Amino acid sequence: MKIKAVIHPAEEGGYWAEVPALPGCITEGDTLDEVMQNLRDAIEGWLTVANKLKNVDSSARVVEIAV
Repeated sequence: MKIKAVIHPAEEGGYWAEVPALPGCITEGDTLDEVMQNLRDAIEGWLTVANKLKNVDSSARVVEIAV
């Protein structure tokens, strides 16, 4: 899966990042490498929580679509 994130320089140094497609999915890091790793962790955590919160009734069907 590929998803876009926006990395911003932080005023106090380092970086912070957000994932516009995943509301509230933000992270920070002291270096670009650290913020990239933290982004992976944040996205994985966001998707895990979202999947647990989504209740699908027994008549529904879950499919995966690649775009």
